[in-house]
Amino acid sequence: MSGQRCSGVHRTQMQWIDTDASGIYHNSTVIRLVEAAEAQLMTARGVRGFTPCAPRAHYEVDFETPLVFGQAVETTVWLDRVGATSMGFSFEVWGEPYDDRLRRRAAFGRYVAVHVGADADPGALSAVPWPAAWVEALTAPA
Repeated sequence: MSGQRCSGVHRTQMQWIDTDASGIYHNSTVIRLVEAAEAQLMTARGVRGFTPCAPRAHYEVDFETPLVFGQAVETTVWLDRVGATSMGFSFEVWGEPYDDRLRRRAAFGRYVAVHVGADADPGALSAVPWPAAWVEALTAPA
């Protein structure tokens, strides 16, 4: 992609279910937050049906600071690269000010989704090209 990256933003608050008994978020919560931001990106760009046919082939995250129960959180996902059968994304998760905590980045990372097609057999997945309409929607200027 060239120029401005398209992005999706998800804002929420850490719920009890997102935390362990100490009130600090589970590492796996980041994946849920990122997927919610990705859904915002796809909805805003008019891409329907992305998630069921775009499994993750690679996912990495660096954790910087914990999030706590009740804290507001902002997650942003950016589309970095569109290939013939895969897309690369990056993300950041920010904890908003809460009690004596300042706004701080909680986690960042990147992942790759691969297009397997809407009619893919789960036992025999193989990559297929992205629909041209999706590529156009995701690479067009905002």
